[in-house]
Amino acid sequence: MHIIVGLGNPGKKYEATRHNVGFETIDLLAKRNNIKVKQLKHKALYGEGHIGEKKIMLVKPQTFMNLSGQSLLDIIQFYKIGTENIIVIYDDVDIELGSIRIREKGSSGSHKGMKSIIYQIQTDEFPRVRIGIGAPQFEDLSDYVLSKFPKEEIPIILESIEKAALACETIVTDGVLSAMNKYNG
Repeated sequence: MHIIVGLGNPGKKYEATRHNVGFETIDLLAKRNNIKVKQLKHKALYGEGHIGEKKIMLVKPQTFMNLSGQSLLDIIQFYKIGTENIIVIYDDVDIELGSIRIREKGSSGSHKGMKSIIYQIQTDEFPRVRIGIGAPQFEDLSDYVLSKFPKEEIPIILESIEKAALACETIVTDGVLSAMNKYNG
């Protein structure tokens, strides 16, 4: 089974913010693969289903971004899943708006949700899909990531979310290297 985790913050207040593109990608994957992400367990909303012949679990941690690792650790321990079968989707201010980057492993960079995950599961060796949200021009980083996209950026980020969902499906069906070759550009 593959666990696909989208990072974000729960609650209406945070919907459609830059920090919640991971949640939005999970919602798109759920829609594309007819999976209901409505069960509450492991400090997360989740749903199980299939991408092709492969069983998957779509996960939206409900711990708030900076504690995302608590939820993922609980899932890993409960299902006895190896980290190679985890995919984490999250926003990245170091990537240009409209771009995505897929990596097999790596550091958290400045992302606190990823720091929490790496700290909790004690490894950085798991695939991730980073969605570029661009860097703030003048505002504070935390204000920026919690802000909504301006109208002119919405079509760009929706296209990025779609690419991220397709990349996750490719990782599940064909492997991370195939997804990297296809979507890293």
